[in-house]
Amino acid sequence: MKSARHEKIIELIQEYDIDTQEELAKKCGVSRQTINAIENNKYDPTLSLAFSLARELSIKVDELFNPNI
Repeated sequence: MKSARHEKIIELIQEYDIDTQEELAKKCGVSRQTINAIENNKYDPTLSLAFSLARELSIKVDELFNPNI
């Protein structure tokens, strides 16, 4: 079962013309596996990485990690 976080990140990757988890990972300076672990709630990113993800996805940090927004 996919998490709400997973769905949100996939939606944003598609919306903001980022082709793959790999591309997002490179832009944020992490591995594709890290992005996958974040999507699946198996890893909580550092604040620095959370801000990098939000910046690359053109969204606020709280919107990225709160599925109710």
